Amino acid sequence: MITIQEAQQVLDKNILSFWQQRMVDRENGGFYGRIDGDGKLYPEADKAIILNTRILWTFSAAFRQSKNTVYKQVADRAYHYLKDHFFDQEKGGVFWMLDFQGKVTEDKKQVYAQAFAIYALSEYEQIEGSGQALELAIELFGLLEKYSRDRERNGYFEAFARDWSAMEDVRLSEKDMNATKTMNTHLHVLEAYTNLYRIWKDDRLAESLENLIVLMSSCFISETSHFHLFFDDDWRLLSDEISFGHDIEGSWLLAEAAEVLGDKTLIETTNALAVQMAEAALSGLDEDGGLMNEASSEGLTDTDKHWWPQAEALVGWLNAWQINNDQKFLDAAGKVWDFTKAYIIDQEGEWHWRVTKDHQLVTSEDKAGPWKCPYHNGRAMLEIMERLKN
Repeated sequence: MITIQEAQQVLDKNILSFWQQRMVDRENGGFYGRIDGDGKLYPEADKAIILNTRILWTFSAAFRQSKNTVYKQVADRAYHYLKDHFFDQEKGGVFWMLDFQGKVTEDKKQVYAQAFAIYALSEYEQIEGSGQALELAIELFGLLEKYSRDRERNGYFEAFARDWSAMEDVRLSEKDMNATKTMNTHLHVLEAYTNLYRIWKDDRLAESLENLIVLMSSCFISETSHFHLFFDDDWRLLSDEISFGHDIEGSWLLAEAAEVLGDKTLIETTNALAVQMAEAALSGLDEDGGLMNEASSEGLTDTDKHWWPQAEALVGWLNAWQINNDQKFLDAAGKVWDFTKAYIIDQEGEWHWRVTKDHQLVTSEDKAGPWKCPYHNGRAMLEIMERLKN
């Protein structure tokens, strides 16, 4: 299994150093939008809200752990770029995409993006402390509760136009189903509200967080302890797709949410669910120790091993082991780490997007970009260090 020292070295020397050295845009501000799978920088690529907020969260969390002032400088840069360019001063919320000079190219209000802004701002507030980042996070919380929360049927709607009116195409990405309520968005609203509640013990937030924990623990989890992924407004299930990475990520985020909320009954419930989901996710673990990507009720549908499920598997199976002390979960985490070191970590910096089942490296997807950020792998290293210390 990975050690604290190993996790620290991977975080500092492999992940964060890459983003500090390769992705800071000193000419136009903020961070570059893309480096492709072959390491080529695209200085005029669009700049995504998800990339900026995930950088902000990661470097804020890394500074909180290490007190390395260089990490604070990167977090400061991400915060000011977010505040100055991504926030919609007229309609509220954050924009989806800017061009390389900071002009808006996509002005939709994706709820997933608002959640990541809350998540990042509440982390930055913990290292900066002036209250300004917290104010922005609270503002976004209010907008989600006003426009996105379905008070009649429960849950959160997926996306809106700039003025928070309805849209036809609410997909998070081209790979996603055009569904109005999705597991992925709910999981990251849960994650965001959890982090906000650490620093803002508001009764409205507590109610919303508790509601999300209960909703995720019931409606979204199947009889086989995998997540249901896509629903319509009335909670009709639209897909039998299984995402092993989301299963194992959600297992520990649910347990964390209940822990932060401090509800003993929910802690017991989510801990039990975390173990069940961690058990279910083992069906995606390949013989080589890599976690495969997707399945359906009929069996495996995508056997590639992407970088982020490996990162989440490290935390999720370590969490399950901490709950019930079952050695198989610790063994699974160890196998994933061995696989990740052998095939996913790029010794030149950062992690490769994915390899095939037979370990062929796929370079057609980004090394850094809108969906390839330091958050999953950086967070995994931080979580491992914290958990192993305890």
